[in-house]
Amino acid sequence: MARRCDITGKGVLVGHNVSHANNKTKRRFLPNLQEVTLLSDLLGQSVRLRVTAHGLRTIEHNGGLDRYLLSTRDAKLPEDVKRLKRRILKAQAAKAA
Repeated sequence: MARRCDITGKGVLVGHNVSHANNKTKRRFLPNLQEVTLLSDLLGQSVRLRVTAHGLRTIEHNGGLDRYLLSTRDAKLPEDVKRLKRRILKAQAAKAA
């Protein structure tokens, strides 16, 4: 399983540990991933995602998972989240009809 956020796409960064003697050794900066279950109002079910803490704050700031996905362009979303967005759009169209 990749260490990548399902919402924002943030992943592992690389850098150096720098000692007092200025020796540099490789290190990895891991994203703060959380396994969360978010409720989709339009689908009427919960969705499990691996999201960074920043991604979770972004979803809450936008008013929930459905509103965040509907307001975000497809180009910014990973492929499996695009599928979830299409399911939400279908459910929204069915509810409107």
